[in-house]
Amino acid sequence: MSRNVQIVLLCEDTQHEVFARRFLNKMGWSTYRMRVEKGSDRGGSAEQFIRKRFPIELAAYRSKRNSTGQALIVIVDGDNQGVKGRHDELDVACRAESGVPRRPGEQVAVFVPTWRIESWFAYLDGETVDETKRDYPRLGQKSDCQRHVDVLAELCRNGKLREPAPASLVAACEEFNSRIP
Repeated sequence: MSRNVQIVLLCEDTQHEVFARRFLNKMGWSTYRMRVEKGSDRGGSAEQFIRKRFPIELAAYRSKRNSTGQALIVIVDGDNQGVKGRHDELDVACRAESGVPRRPGEQVAVFVPTWRIESWFAYLDGETVDETKRDYPRLGQKSDCQRHVDVLAELCRNGKLREPAPASLVAACEEFNSRIP
């Protein structure tokens, strides 16, 4: 990390980045000092990029940890693996690289929308979401997610998602609340 960053965002694509930037701003984090590493801009499998890059970014986070308020945030689609499957894959990648997966107390959060983030958008539009369904429509423009983020931020401030909430979004909220104070 060549410049003084507060947040490193490791994500699959621009849609994830736009979503994360808006959400973090709404939750009081400045994204001015954020470095973004995106998979799809480099070609190949975005999920594979995340899996390979995560141990590197985790090691960098740990080496810079003496600076307060730093965080590593990861957004990776669950596809057919789901939340637990993606978390397990990242743990395996860390063990293979450094032997040490994420630890409790580290400001390292992994968010896994299942199948894709569009399922969260559908939920935030008021739909009941089936996370085994993968064909929720994509947005016309990446910035169209802003209204969805605004709804999510309000739900987070109130401390309760509308029922029935997608399990992956419940897990993401727990992850955010426990790892990104």
